[in-house]
Amino acid sequence: MKQEEWLYEITPKRKLIDLNLKEIWRYRDLLILFVKRDIVTVYKQTILGPLWFFIQPLFTSVIFTLVFSNIAGLKSGVIPSFLFNLAGITAWNYFRECLTGTSNTFRGNAGIFGKVYFPRAIMPLSVTISNLLKFGIQLSIFIGFYLYYVLIGKDISPNLYLLLFPVYVLMMALMGLGLGMCISAFTTKYRDLTVLVGFATSLLMYVSAVPFSLAEAIKKVPELSWAFQYNPITQLIEGFRFMTLDYGMFTWGGFIYALVFSIVLFLVGLIIFNKTEKNFIDTV
Repeated sequence: MKQEEWLYEITPKRKLIDLNLKEIWRYRDLLILFVKRDIVTVYKQTILGPLWFFIQPLFTSVIFTLVFSNIAGLKSGVIPSFLFNLAGITAWNYFRECLTGTSNTFRGNAGIFGKVYFPRAIMPLSVTISNLLKFGIQLSIFIGFYLYYVLIGKDISPNLYLLLFPVYVLMMALMGLGLGMCISAFTTKYRDLTVLVGFATSLLMYVSAVPFSLAEAIKKVPELSWAFQYNPITQLIEGFRFMTLDYGMFTWGGFIYALVFSIVLFLVGLIIFNKTEKNFIDTV
Protein backbone atom coordinates (compact mmCIF):
# COMPACT_ATOMS: atom_id res chain seq x y z
CA MET A 1 0.00 0.00 0.00
CA LYS A 2 1.37 3.37 -1.02
CA GLN A 3 2.33 5.61 1.89
CA GLU A 4 0.29 8.79 2.11
CA GLU A 5 2.10 12.03 1.34
CA TRP A 6 1.20 14.78 3.75
CA LEU A 7 0.95 18.33 2.51
CA TYR A 8 2.87 19.57 5.58
CA GLU A 9 3.71 18.24 9.00
CA ILE A 10 3.42 20.04 12.33
CA THR A 11 6.44 19.28 14.50
CA PRO A 12 7.90 20.84 17.66
CA LYS A 13 11.34 21.04 16.09
CA ARG A 14 12.03 23.85 13.69
CA LYS A 15 14.98 25.79 12.42
CA LEU A 16 15.77 28.97 14.29
CA ILE A 17 15.56 31.15 11.18
CA ASP A 18 12.45 29.77 9.54
CA LEU A 19 9.93 32.14 7.99
CA ASN A 20 8.49 29.22 5.99
CA LEU A 21 7.34 31.32 3.04
CA LYS A 22 6.06 28.24 1.22
CA GLU A 23 3.59 27.47 4.01
CA ILE A 24 2.62 31.13 4.37
CA TRP A 25 1.82 31.17 0.65
CA ARG A 26 -0.56 28.23 1.16
CA TYR A 27 -2.30 30.28 3.84
CA ARG A 28 -2.34 33.45 1.74
CA ASP A 29 -6.16 33.64 1.90
CA LEU A 30 -5.95 33.72 5.69
CA LEU A 31 -3.26 36.41 5.48
CA ILE A 32 -5.53 38.52 3.26
CA LEU A 33 -8.42 37.97 5.69
CA PHE A 34 -6.34 39.21 8.64
CA VAL A 35 -5.17 42.23 6.64
CA LYS A 36 -8.79 43.15 5.90
CA ARG A 37 -9.69 42.61 9.56
CA ASP A 38 -6.90 44.93 10.72
CA ILE A 39 -8.01 47.66 8.31
CA VAL A 40 -11.76 47.44 8.97
CA THR A 41 -11.85 46.93 12.74
CA VAL A 42 -9.44 49.72 13.79
CA TYR A 43 -11.97 52.54 13.39
CA LYS A 44 -15.17 50.48 12.95
CA GLN A 45 -17.07 51.99 15.89
CA THR A 46 -15.64 55.50 15.70
CA ILE A 47 -17.43 58.67 14.62
CA LEU A 48 -14.79 59.91 12.18
CA GLY A 49 -13.64 56.46 11.03
CA PRO A 50 -10.87 56.50 8.38
CA LEU A 51 -10.58 60.28 8.72
CA TRP A 52 -8.29 59.58 11.67
CA PHE A 53 -5.70 58.47 9.10
CA PHE A 54 -5.65 62.11 7.94
CA ILE A 55 -6.22 63.91 11.24
CA GLN A 56 -3.41 62.31 13.25
CA PRO A 57 -0.43 63.26 11.03
CA LEU A 58 -1.84 66.72 10.25
CA PHE A 59 -2.44 67.69 13.88
CA THR A 60 0.92 66.26 14.95
CA SER A 61 2.68 68.26 12.23
CA VAL A 62 0.92 71.45 13.33
CA ILE A 63 1.94 70.90 16.98
CA PHE A 64 5.55 70.13 16.02
CA THR A 65 5.66 73.26 13.84
CA LEU A 66 4.37 75.45 16.67
CA VAL A 67 6.54 73.96 19.42
CA PHE A 68 9.82 73.03 17.74
CA SER A 69 9.96 75.39 14.76
CA ASN A 70 8.32 78.53 16.13
CA ILE A 71 8.89 78.40 19.89
CA ALA A 72 12.16 76.43 20.10
CA GLY A 73 13.48 78.03 16.89
CA LEU A 74 14.79 74.82 15.31
CA LYS A 75 15.46 75.55 11.66
CA SER A 76 14.62 73.52 8.56
CA GLY A 77 16.47 75.59 5.97
CA VAL A 78 14.38 76.79 3.03
CA ILE A 79 11.94 73.92 3.56
CA PRO A 80 8.57 75.01 5.05
CA SER A 81 8.51 73.82 8.65
CA PHE A 82 5.11 72.16 8.31
CA LEU A 83 6.21 70.11 5.29
CA PHE A 84 9.49 69.22 7.02
CA ASN A 85 7.63 67.91 10.06
CA LEU A 86 5.03 66.10 7.95
CA ALA A 87 7.80 64.21 6.13
CA GLY A 88 9.32 62.99 9.39
CA ILE A 89 5.95 62.04 10.88
CA THR A 90 4.90 60.12 7.76
CA ALA A 91 8.01 57.94 7.89
CA TRP A 92 7.91 57.58 11.69
CA ASN A 93 4.24 56.57 11.80
CA TYR A 94 4.75 53.54 9.58
CA PHE A 95 7.61 52.26 11.73
CA ARG A 96 5.70 52.95 14.94
CA GLU A 97 2.49 51.26 13.73
CA CYS A 98 4.44 48.16 12.68
CA LEU A 99 6.18 48.07 16.05
CA THR A 100 3.16 48.60 18.28
CA GLY A 101 0.91 46.41 16.14
CA THR A 102 3.20 43.38 16.25
CA SER A 103 4.36 43.81 19.85
CA ASN A 104 1.14 42.25 21.17
CA THR A 105 0.93 39.33 18.74
CA PHE A 106 1.03 36.46 21.25
CA ARG A 107 -1.08 37.99 24.01
CA GLY A 108 -3.62 39.54 21.66
CA ASN A 109 -4.18 36.34 19.67
CA ALA A 110 -3.74 33.68 22.36
CA GLY A 111 -7.35 32.56 21.93
CA ILE A 112 -6.87 31.85 18.22
CA PHE A 113 -3.41 30.33 18.61
CA GLY A 114 -4.68 27.91 21.26
CA LYS A 115 -7.46 26.50 19.09
CA VAL A 116 -6.24 26.13 15.52
CA TYR A 117 -2.96 25.77 13.68
CA PHE A 118 -1.67 28.17 11.04
CA PRO A 119 1.75 29.77 10.51
CA ARG A 120 2.05 32.13 13.46
CA ALA A 121 4.16 34.57 11.45
CA ILE A 122 1.02 35.44 9.48
CA MET A 123 -0.20 37.61 12.37
CA PRO A 124 2.72 40.10 12.50
CA LEU A 125 2.97 40.02 8.69
CA SER A 126 -0.70 40.97 8.36
CA VAL A 127 -0.15 43.95 10.67
CA THR A 128 2.84 45.13 8.63
CA ILE A 129 0.97 44.78 5.33
CA SER A 130 -2.22 46.46 6.57
CA ASN A 131 -0.18 49.38 7.85
CA LEU A 132 1.05 49.91 4.30
CA LEU A 133 -2.43 51.19 3.47
CA LYS A 134 -2.27 53.72 6.30
CA PHE A 135 1.21 54.69 5.17
CA GLY A 136 -0.09 55.15 1.60
CA ILE A 137 -2.88 57.44 2.82
CA GLN A 138 -0.52 59.55 4.91
CA LEU A 139 1.99 59.63 2.07
CA SER A 140 -0.75 61.01 -0.21
CA ILE A 141 -1.33 63.80 2.33
CA PHE A 142 2.38 64.60 2.26
CA ILE A 143 2.40 64.62 -1.56
CA GLY A 144 -0.65 66.91 -1.59
CA PHE A 145 1.00 69.54 0.63
CA TYR A 146 4.26 69.03 -1.28
CA LEU A 147 2.54 70.00 -4.54
CA TYR A 148 0.84 72.94 -2.82
CA TYR A 149 4.16 74.41 -1.69
CA VAL A 150 5.64 73.87 -5.15
CA LEU A 151 2.72 75.72 -6.76
CA ILE A 152 3.10 78.73 -4.46
CA GLY A 153 6.76 79.00 -5.44
CA LYS A 154 8.70 77.29 -2.64
CA ASP A 155 12.14 76.04 -3.70
CA ILE A 156 11.72 72.33 -2.95
CA SER A 157 12.32 69.28 -5.12
CA PRO A 158 13.22 65.61 -4.69
CA ASN A 159 16.54 64.18 -5.87
CA LEU A 160 17.78 60.98 -7.52
CA TYR A 161 17.95 59.25 -4.16
CA LEU A 162 14.16 58.99 -4.41
CA LEU A 163 14.88 55.72 -6.26
CA LEU A 164 15.76 54.28 -2.84
CA PHE A 165 12.21 54.91 -1.58
CA PRO A 166 11.11 51.21 -1.75
CA VAL A 167 14.25 50.20 0.17
CA TYR A 168 13.50 52.71 2.92
CA VAL A 169 9.91 51.44 3.24
CA LEU A 170 11.26 47.88 3.47
CA MET A 171 13.73 48.91 6.19
CA MET A 172 10.96 50.59 8.19
CA ALA A 173 8.87 47.42 7.95
CA LEU A 174 11.75 45.11 8.89
CA MET A 175 12.76 47.22 11.90
CA GLY A 176 9.20 47.53 13.18
CA LEU A 177 8.46 43.85 12.53
CA GLY A 178 11.72 42.58 14.06
CA LEU A 179 11.52 44.71 17.20
CA GLY A 180 7.79 44.01 17.54
CA MET A 181 8.32 40.23 17.39
CA CYS A 182 11.01 40.47 20.08
CA ILE A 183 8.74 42.46 22.39
CA SER A 184 5.78 40.17 21.68
CA ALA A 185 7.83 37.16 22.74
CA PHE A 186 8.99 38.81 25.96
CA THR A 187 5.50 40.03 26.94
CA THR A 188 4.31 36.42 27.28
CA LYS A 189 6.32 36.29 30.53
CA TYR A 190 6.86 39.93 31.43
CA ARG A 191 3.57 41.88 31.26
CA ASP A 192 5.31 45.12 32.26
CA LEU A 193 6.69 45.43 28.74
CA THR A 194 3.17 46.07 27.42
CA VAL A 195 3.03 49.30 29.43
CA LEU A 196 6.62 50.16 28.61
CA VAL A 197 6.15 49.95 24.82
CA GLY A 198 3.93 53.03 24.59
CA PHE A 199 6.18 55.08 26.87
CA ALA A 200 9.42 53.95 25.18
CA THR A 201 8.01 54.60 21.70
CA SER A 202 7.25 58.21 22.61
CA LEU A 203 10.81 58.72 23.86
CA LEU A 204 12.28 56.95 20.84
CA MET A 205 10.58 59.44 18.53
CA TYR A 206 12.69 62.29 19.95
CA VAL A 207 15.93 60.29 19.94
CA SER A 208 15.20 59.49 16.27
CA ALA A 209 15.19 63.20 15.32
CA VAL A 210 11.58 63.17 14.08
CA PRO A 211 10.55 66.73 15.09
CA PHE A 212 13.92 68.27 14.12
CA SER A 213 16.80 67.63 11.75
CA LEU A 214 19.90 65.62 12.59
CA ALA A 215 22.05 68.70 11.90
CA GLU A 216 20.09 70.73 14.48
CA ALA A 217 20.41 67.92 17.04
CA ILE A 218 24.18 67.79 16.57
CA LYS A 219 24.39 71.58 16.78
CA LYS A 220 22.22 71.99 19.90
CA VAL A 221 23.48 68.97 21.90
CA PRO A 222 26.89 67.98 20.47
CA GLU A 223 27.72 65.88 23.53
CA LEU A 224 24.76 63.60 22.70
CA SER A 225 25.19 63.61 18.93
CA TRP A 226 26.26 59.95 18.99
CA ALA A 227 22.81 58.97 20.32
CA PHE A 228 21.21 60.42 17.18
CA GLN A 229 23.83 59.41 14.63
CA TYR A 230 24.04 55.76 15.73
CA ASN A 231 20.28 55.39 15.96
CA PRO A 232 19.31 53.48 12.77
CA ILE A 233 15.81 54.96 12.86
CA THR A 234 17.35 58.43 12.62
CA GLN A 235 19.02 57.31 9.39
CA LEU A 236 15.61 56.26 8.04
CA ILE A 237 13.89 59.53 8.96
CA GLU A 238 16.77 61.68 7.73
CA GLY A 239 17.08 59.65 4.52
CA PHE A 240 13.34 59.96 3.82
CA ARG A 241 13.53 63.74 4.22
CA PHE A 242 16.69 63.96 2.12
CA MET A 243 15.32 62.11 -0.90
CA THR A 244 11.94 63.91 -0.87
CA LEU A 245 12.96 67.43 0.17
CA ASP A 246 16.64 67.42 -0.81
CA TYR A 247 17.44 68.61 2.70
CA GLY A 248 19.23 66.76 5.46
CA MET A 249 22.27 64.57 6.09
CA PHE A 250 22.67 61.47 3.92
CA THR A 251 25.69 59.18 3.72
CA TRP A 252 26.02 55.79 2.08
CA GLY A 253 27.63 54.57 5.28
CA GLY A 254 24.53 55.54 7.26
CA PHE A 255 22.27 53.94 4.65
CA ILE A 256 24.16 50.63 4.68
CA TYR A 257 24.29 50.69 8.48
CA ALA A 258 20.49 51.09 8.68
CA LEU A 259 19.95 48.39 6.03
CA VAL A 260 22.17 45.84 7.77
CA PHE A 261 20.68 46.69 11.16
CA SER A 262 17.11 46.23 9.89
CA ILE A 263 17.90 42.82 8.38
CA VAL A 264 19.75 41.62 11.50
CA LEU A 265 16.98 42.90 13.80
CA PHE A 266 14.36 41.11 11.72
CA LEU A 267 16.30 37.83 11.82
CA VAL A 268 16.81 38.12 15.59
CA GLY A 269 13.12 38.85 16.05
CA LEU A 270 12.22 35.85 13.87
CA ILE A 271 14.47 33.54 15.91
CA ILE A 272 12.95 34.69 19.21
CA PHE A 273 9.42 34.53 17.75
CA ASN A 274 9.88 30.96 16.47
CA LYS A 275 11.36 29.84 19.77
CA THR A 276 8.57 31.41 21.83
CA GLU A 277 5.64 30.10 19.77
CA LYS A 278 6.42 26.51 20.83
CA ASN A 279 5.43 27.00 24.46
CA PHE A 280 3.99 30.50 24.88
CA ILE A 281 0.45 29.20 25.37
CA ASP A 282 1.52 27.81 28.78
CA THR A 283 2.68 31.20 30.08
CA VAL A 284 0.54 33.84 28.35
